[in-house]
Amino acid sequence: MKIQEIIEQRLRQQLTPKYLNVIDESYKHVGHPGARAEGESHFAIEIEAEELKSLSRVEAHKKIYALLDNLMNNPIHALAIKVIK
Repeated sequence: MKIQEIIEQRLRQQLTPKYLNVIDESYKHVGHPGARAEGESHFAIEIEAEELKSLSRVEAHKKIYALLDNLMNNPIHALAIKVIK
């Protein structure tokens, strides 16, 4: 299973997103430190979920990082998060 699919699956299992878009941006970082040769290292997430609406930006990001904890740093090198409220 692709990392992008794992991210999406975890977020859908743990949250109830009204909108979720997981974007693999690894192609923008080819050759940069932290970029994996096979790709799937840099992602952007756009999410709207009721569970995140009452949280501050930092709290929402921490919640998402916690859900993806064992993926962070390897294989995920960078993660941009946009929470839609």
